[in-house]
Parts: sequence; C-alpha cells; structure tokens
Amino acid sequence: MFDGARILRWTAVAALAGLAACSIISTNEKPAQPPGAPPPAPQVQPQPEQPQPLLPLAPPQAQPPAAFGGNVALIMPITGKLANAGESLREGFMTAYYHTAVDRRLHVRIYDTNELGVPAAVAQATRDGAQLIVGPLAREHVAAAAAITGARAPILALNFLPAGTPVPQAFYQFALSPEDEARQVARRVIADGHRAGVALVPSGDWGSRVLTAFSQELQAGGGTLLGQSPIDTGLTDYSPEIMQVLGLSESRARAKRLESVLGIKLDAEPRPRGDVEFIFAASQVNTARLLLPQLRFHYVGGIPTYATSDSYEPSPTANQDLDGLLFPDMPWILGSELADSVREAARAAWPGDGASRNRLFAFGFDAYLLAAALQGEPVTTQLDVQGLTGRLSLDAEHRVHRELEWGEIHNGQARVVPVTASN
Repeated sequence: MFDGARILRWTAVAALAGLAACSIISTNEKPAQPPGAPPPAPQVQPQPEQPQPLLPLAPPQAQPPAAFGGNVALIMPITGKLANAGESLREGFMTAYYHTAVDRRLHVRIYDTNELGVPAAVAQATRDGAQLIVGPLAREHVAAAAAITGARAPILALNFLPAGTPVPQAFYQFALSPEDEARQVARRVIADGHRAGVALVPSGDWGSRVLTAFSQELQAGGGTLLGQSPIDTGLTDYSPEIMQVLGLSESRARAKRLESVLGIKLDAEPRPRGDVEFIFAASQVNTARLLLPQLRFHYVGGIPTYATSDSYEPSPTANQDLDGLLFPDMPWILGSELADSVREAARAAWPGDGASRNRLFAFGFDAYLLAAALQGEPVTTQLDVQGLTGRLSLDAEHRVHRELEWGEIHNGQARVVPVTASN
C-alpha cells in the first residue's frame, strides 16, 4: 500500500535539499563518500520521521554485465538544453526512491551527461561501482551508449534505439514512445469493430513514424487506411486536408456539376465518403485543439476519432472542443490508486509547483521501479510492473512496453473508458 505520509516527508526533504542524500557528479573527479549523517534540511516543517542517510557505497570496482545488486547510476542531463526534462525525470526517480523502504532502497549516484558526455559518464559510473546504469535520455545519447564496446554495467536506457540499430547485451530500453501508443490505438480501433478509416497527422518525422506504426498494426489486424493526409502544424486552417482525405472536395464538386446541369442553386451540404468508420488524428495538443472542431465543422463529428496521448493535456477550460476524442494514456494522467496517492503527496511537498509533475515525472518514477525490479535478474524477460506510466513488461529484445489505460474527453475532461477485451 502506498504510504502518502511517508513520501510527503521524504520527498519534501530530498527535493528542497537538492537531493543531498545522493551523490551528483558533473566532473571526472572521483566523488567523496556520502556523509554518515543526514544532510541539513532547509526550512521545512518538523516531521516525526526524517529520511535516513544512504549507506556508504561499496568500494569502486568495475562490475560484469551478468548480474547486479543495489548500486545504481542515474546518468541524465542536469544542465544544458534538456535540464528541465532531466529535472522532472529526476524528481520522479527520487520520489520512488524515498517511497521505498530504507533497507530496500537502491544506492543512487547521479551523473550529468551534459558535463561529462555519455561515454565518460558510463565509464565513470562503472568505475564507481554501479551495477546498473539508468539513462541516458536523448535518443542520440542512447545510441552512443549502445556503441560502447568496453566493460560496463548493464544499462536501462530512457529512450529507444533508432530502428535497425543492433542491441548490445545487458541493454534495456524504456521510452514514452508515440509509436507504441499508435500501435495500441490501431488494436483498439480493430477491437471496437472498425476496419476502414482515414488518418490526419502532422507532416514531418514525428507524424511519419506514428502513422507508419499505426498503419502497420492496423493492417496486421485486418484493417485498412482508405486515405491519409499530412497537415502543416504551422497553419491554423486544416480544411483543405480534411476535405481531401474525407472526400468532401469530391462531394462539393458533384453538387456543382449537378447545379450546372439543372441550372438552379441547390441547398446541398458536402458529405464525407460513406465508408469511413474511424479517423486517426494524432498530433500535439495545440494542433488537436484546432483540428477537432474543424472536423465537426465539416460534418464528421459523428465518426469515432482516435489519437495518441500527445493530443491531451489536462486543463479546466482548454479541452472543450475535444469532446469525444478517444486516446490511450498513462495512469498518472487518467488516475489510479498509486497515481492519486503520489500526486497528493507531491502536491503537498511542492505546493504551487504542480506544473512540473508531468509525464516525465511519472517516467522517472517508473524508471526507478524498473531498476528495482531488474535487480538480480539482468537478463530476464519475465517482468510485470504496475507503474505510473502503465503496466510494464519486457519483450525478447529487452524493450519495455507500456499497456495504457483509455480515456475519452467528456465536457472537456478525460474520463476512463473500459479497455476492450482484445486490447
């Protein structure tokens, strides 16, 4: 059972003290041993229970990738352009750390990849006795970590390797992947009884990757895409793309031809092609808030519309025009007993700072859960972890997959809808 009071006490002290219970390494110098007593806390309310200091780390030594125990290195950007993402992820990671019973906590050291570089951070962590390395974060940094040929600790990378990149031994991959979400959307579409539809996605690399993943999974399930159209997210009017992919342009042209033949003005509204059973409209949230009302304007509001979680961010007022949108998302956003308890404790620990408790916070929380679950079993594919980002499992290539909850927008708010039996 999640102890909200305990996490409130521990995370408040840890966060406001700059995570002083852990070593944070940003140079190649060997870090000092952790002090034997808790670091002084800032001005916080006295609590009946204070966090215990970390036990001293084992003497630095290189560890073989065959097994590991409790010494973990978190390598991520603390400074630089990805510092904000790193901060959210790090707070989630350390929140899970302080949630864990003292005698079962991993021993954590944090390394700044922006200062050290990935190869140096991995080498330093291995020399310092890390038995598991969590990170790096950016995709190009994950590729750099995979290319390391020397002795190193096992790695739980926080992104997926580019397609076609060989996966080295003792190398796990965990990511908030829009492609994985798109595949889950395709399976949901099929499970909901739809077989034929159209897609509207942003032009560019993100949209191409998401559309490819969706269409391949849809075809594998017996469905088909009748049409697809890229949208320019630099614009605000998507009418030409909507009309083209839904056949509204042809409908309007037929009406014009009939008016010409009859010589009278017809009161005819263009209608979408009749074989469209669903619309896949994955995009970032600002684009979704423009696209969905335009779909309704063009008389297609009754066609089931699906997206990925990128199309939704909680807001008390900004999502009214998204009503009816179906999408998969993590329990941290849609709610669960664990998510609700962590959110309440985090809100109390960081009052007035709720904006940073985003999906990356949940991602960091689950990265810690995975590190703990992998402890002692570094080559297992038998993994079942219920986290803040979903139900986590491993495939044969050591990629972590997230099974998500499903939400639908109703009166501007997301509400959980049942997961179909086939999903």
